[in-house]
Amino acid sequence: MKTILLIDDDEGMLHSYGLLLRKSGYRVLEANSGSLGFKMAQQHMPDLILSDINMPGGDGTTLLRDLRKDAELKSVQIVLMTGKPELATPRRVMEEGADDFLVKPVSMEALLACLEARFDRASVSWRVEDKVLDRLRSAVPVNLPHEFFTPMAGIIGLTEILRGGSAKMTSTEIDEIANDVHQSALRLNRTLRNYLLILELQGSEPDPLLGSLLPHRVEESINLGVKEALQLNERQNDVTVLVKACSLPVKAEDLSRIVEEIVDNACKFSRQGTLIQVQLGDDGEFVVTDQGRGMNPEQIANIGAFQQFERKRYEQQGLGLGLLLVQNIIRPYDAKLEITSDPGEWTRVRIAFPSIKLSA
Repeated sequence: MKTILLIDDDEGMLHSYGLLLRKSGYRVLEANSGSLGFKMAQQHMPDLILSDINMPGGDGTTLLRDLRKDAELKSVQIVLMTGKPELATPRRVMEEGADDFLVKPVSMEALLACLEARFDRASVSWRVEDKVLDRLRSAVPVNLPHEFFTPMAGIIGLTEILRGGSAKMTSTEIDEIANDVHQSALRLNRTLRNYLLILELQGSEPDPLLGSLLPHRVEESINLGVKEALQLNERQNDVTVLVKACSLPVKAEDLSRIVEEIVDNACKFSRQGTLIQVQLGDDGEFVVTDQGRGMNPEQIANIGAFQQFERKRYEQQGLGLGLLLVQNIIRPYDAKLEITSDPGEWTRVRIAFPSIKLSA
């Protein structure tokens, strides 16, 4: 049974819409303000949120922004309603991140049609994923990491929507889907690249170390890795980088890849608007700290390409492939990887390279 969180300060609307939705087979939660609605969303993780825009005590647009910044709720379907269309246009609320927009009074038929369309869009990619996964399991002798299928399903599912209903979509909706397809393609390409690199590294002897990376190249490589990670995560304003001068016994391309994977992982598992710190000390210690949901000791011990934690709650997130790649890259360099975390608060990934001290 799908759960809908209904938010409106009009008690009559809450009652009538709630009654209709329950009769139509939905589980309905009710809140009379955006602030209360946000707390209930965090507690109950609804499948869809249907919210009025103009409310005292926390309006719908503020709620929308808060939801889209929340790591656990940013993918939930959100439909906004208003009885004052002059204060909020469809284009505006779509740009803010809403999935649909309704003008009150909304007929019962129109409301149910809107909800059905939203759930169809949310489910199509996972139906595709299950189908593809079943085929691959029968054809491939090993299990592939789940990280392959999230972006693949996104690409197939979103293009199915375009093929089947683009004539009825606004230009804003089409642009939004095109951007989602592009981001999914980038992530799939990156995941395939990483997986193949892991297989290559695990099947070969470590290369002998060739020289050392000078301080200016160390800084360039770290900045490049951060930049690559941020191409897939809109978190440019959340990341701070502090690099102290030191020389490291590591190849430039390996250092950039290490930084990219760790920063990307920090972005995926922390809320937008929270700080991610990237630091390199003059002793060769590289540290990335995020203020995210954290990991418990068992999860840290079981990091791997085929492991995904709390998949039901964090459906869009894969965990392990990037950090497994980092483990394989640092193997020849006598570097040590350490992960510490306070679950629900922060995670810190540390790599201690043997630094080469600079002469005074």
